[in-house]
Amino acid sequence: MTLSDLLTNLLTVLPVAFVCGWGCLLLLVDLWLPASRKNWMPVLTALGMAVGIGLALSQISPSGATTPGFNQMILADGFTVFLNVLFLACGLAGIAIAYNPLHYREDHPHSFGSSEYYILMLFSISGMMLMAYATDLIIVFLALELLSIPLYVLTISTFKPSGAESGGHGGEAALKYFTLGAVSGAFVLYGVSLVFAATGATNLKSITDSLQAGAANLPLFTIGAALILAGLGFKIGLVPFHSWVPDVYDGAPPAVTAFMAVTVKAAGFAALLRIFNVELRAISSDLTPIIWGLAALTMFTGNLVAIAQSNLKRMLAYSSIAHSGYILMGLTPFGQALQTNSSAANSATAALFYLMAYAVAGLGVWGVVVALEQANKPVELNALAGLGRKHPWLGGAMAVFMLSFIGMPPTLGFMGKLYLFRTAIEGGQVGLAIVGVLTSLISAYYYLRVIVLMFMQDGAPEVSQTGWLKLVIYAAAAGAVLLTFFSAPLFDLAARAVSGSF
Repeated sequence: MTLSDLLTNLLTVLPVAFVCGWGCLLLLVDLWLPASRKNWMPVLTALGMAVGIGLALSQISPSGATTPGFNQMILADGFTVFLNVLFLACGLAGIAIAYNPLHYREDHPHSFGSSEYYILMLFSISGMMLMAYATDLIIVFLALELLSIPLYVLTISTFKPSGAESGGHGGEAALKYFTLGAVSGAFVLYGVSLVFAATGATNLKSITDSLQAGAANLPLFTIGAALILAGLGFKIGLVPFHSWVPDVYDGAPPAVTAFMAVTVKAAGFAALLRIFNVELRAISSDLTPIIWGLAALTMFTGNLVAIAQSNLKRMLAYSSIAHSGYILMGLTPFGQALQTNSSAANSATAALFYLMAYAVAGLGVWGVVVALEQANKPVELNALAGLGRKHPWLGGAMAVFMLSFIGMPPTLGFMGKLYLFRTAIEGGQVGLAIVGVLTSLISAYYYLRVIVLMFMQDGAPEVSQTGWLKLVIYAAAAGAVLLTFFSAPLFDLAARAVSGSF
């Protein structure tokens, strides 16, 4: 490798390299910061993420040019830029949700040093960004581990106030998350080994060439691809790989859950979209029955079990599972229709758009949970009684998030489901679209129950909101409504990301 080649490779991965390097630098900075200056850490972390967004945007190529690197193991294109900006923007929101000046006061009973939260967040985001770059299955596995290991630590962190009654069992949640995370990694690695045995390659382009030339062992490859799908299914909470989700979402500090619920799902789908619906769509039709069944089962299970929950965080956890099923509709190969680039692009575009819509509402709703827990309130659904009467702005924002999750107009969630169902119908998967509509109607029961509790039940809930937390909640609520009127340009933006250029 010449010096020029090395420089080109480093420039290709500059955004993720900077974010990871910034995390390493903050590790050293934190050692020298006195306790009275620990509140600089979230500011420095936000600065690093903002620079990361700038570096990611600098890779936009209006001409559609893509930049491969490291022997075509990574690729910088519109798809990468779109997801990297999404990850870093969610990271900035995660900082604002978590930040509470009281955490840095030595005389406050709930004070503790939380620098590790921000540093681990940077490392996890660097793994997510690497996942978006990956065009080689080895890089997919490495990125999966890089994004997961910091989250295992964050799950057991003491980021919640010690007197909070939310009752999450952090140790149990972290152990379950770590154990099942290791299992999912093993599934992915075993699947990669089978794909390599079947095709003699781990690079997605080389795998495609081998399949199209008829030189691959197709049954062995299909088994390997199914194992990779199962391993990534753990990360995004697909049924039947979802058992960790409610326990981890309930046991982890809500600020961690807010960050994890959105970004991990986006990272998992980034890999799935790149592997099955962007690079390998010519053979994805072999997995159509599996993906169809997983999507339907995930939508039904998540929504039905959410109805029975009395704990707000567990209800949102099962809701998150259901939304994974909706997004999976964007990966469902539409039979012979998928062989055309347009239908593949439309389905992947709809999935990306829905990820964006879910991120907006998801960050906002978990911000409300943080506001409840900071006031040492339990997060049982009954704790929401009277919230809309006593805190009308906060209750109104929560109502917007619930309506967006249902898919009611005028919210971004409505447009997201509209695009998903439309692409399913256009691809001949009317049955899956019907499942999506039915499960959305089922979800209306428990989402509207939250609105009824807030505005039609008596209660005097206390909440604690920092200025930054308020900003996230109300900006998310405004975005969920206002961005609806710009859904066409946003969908076009996602389409250009899928095509590889902006």
